[in-house]
Amino acid sequence: MRMCRCSGVGAPGLGPRTRSCAGEALRPSPPAPSGAGSESARGRKRACGGGGGGWRVPEEPGRRGPGGTMVDYSVWDHIEVSDDEDETHPNIDTASLFRWRHQARVERMEQFQKEKEELDKGCRECKRKLAECQKKMKELEVADAESGKGELQRLQAEAQQLRKEEKSWEKKIEELRKKEKNMPWNVDTLSKDGFSKSVVNVKPEEEDESEEQKEKKHKTFVEKYEKQIKHFGMLRRWDDSQKYLSDNPHLVCEETANYLVIWCIDLEVEEKHALMEQVAHQTIVMQFILELAKSLKVDPRACFRQFFTKIKTADQQYMEGFTDELEAFKERVRGRAKVRIEKAMKEYEEEERQKRLGPGGLDPVEVYESLPAELQKCFDSKDVQMLQDAISKMEPAEAKYHMQRCIDSGLWVPNAKTAEGAEKGGEEAEAVYEEVKKESSEEEKGNP
Repeated sequence: MRMCRCSGVGAPGLGPRTRSCAGEALRPSPPAPSGAGSESARGRKRACGGGGGGWRVPEEPGRRGPGGTMVDYSVWDHIEVSDDEDETHPNIDTASLFRWRHQARVERMEQFQKEKEELDKGCRECKRKLAECQKKMKELEVADAESGKGELQRLQAEAQQLRKEEKSWEKKIEELRKKEKNMPWNVDTLSKDGFSKSVVNVKPEEEDESEEQKEKKHKTFVEKYEKQIKHFGMLRRWDDSQKYLSDNPHLVCEETANYLVIWCIDLEVEEKHALMEQVAHQTIVMQFILELAKSLKVDPRACFRQFFTKIKTADQQYMEGFTDELEAFKERVRGRAKVRIEKAMKEYEEEERQKRLGPGGLDPVEVYESLPAELQKCFDSKDVQMLQDAISKMEPAEAKYHMQRCIDSGLWVPNAKTAEGAEKGGEEAEAVYEEVKKESSEEEKGNP
């Protein structure tokens, strides 16, 4: 009776190792060569018998799936993985080995791709030359000139040579394709993206607001945050500005920039030039942040830190751009302030002129400057006798014209008798002229 080694129980009727024994001690087969580890790991059966026992590796091309169909696993037999879990020598750095494998695979792929591109380029060039040669041959055949026979023969020989080269190129390309087909797969060629999608959060486009809405929004914002805006305008250091905006991110907006611009003009009008330059610097900072947000299409509050990071580590060209924009802004502020001052002066002069207007709506200064020199001296000296003498020497029409303008501007106030005649409109100048002339005649009679 033969004893089974796995159970120690006799098995009568069994021949020497003719039946499989599930409990028999198993001996592993020798290690598989490199690259076949995954293949040797598949399909291993534990079996006893067969003259010595051990691992039995069946040569099966595939296995049957749940539906009874054959599943071919051979497609996975030739896969090149840089970090394959093969055992390495203790003295070898496993991570470095994996990295070297990966680098070598990438270099082989690059070399193969380069060779493929060179073959494609050479084949295309050969086909181009052949097409040009055939075109020239057709032109010579149509011309049918005796002098072109030699050229035609040369082109025919050249075309024959190019056809041979074309076949040679195509043969090389076909060999390269076979080589590519037999190359093991790797992580770059094993699969490809089925789809790819990127989602970027962008700032939604703002609806166009009317001028009234913008003005109302600006007014409300300034009334609420004017003190904070002025505090930001007085800061000097980059870090202080960044920290203050981090604590008050609501200030990073168009309303703040607009308020700072108006404030700069007000300071220049008040001749506070140094303070204007300080606020102008912060104005350009805010405008640069808003421009950066516009270019990135994000909310300004989400990118002002990027601006400060960039400006603190900026190269000379970027800083020069910032400085140039700052100086140009200062010049624009000075120009706007000058225009505002001139406008205010004109308004003041017009207001004073309106106050000076006489009962007839004329400016006494303008009327005085338009009078003849003799009449100007009369009004300067306030001498009535001199005025009467000057009028008596003038033409009646000219005297009436000047006296009417003097009354309308308030330079000459007629007496009550003449004032009553003012209600008669155009007869006022006539009455004044007659009054002055009459007074002058009476004085001449009284002083023979």
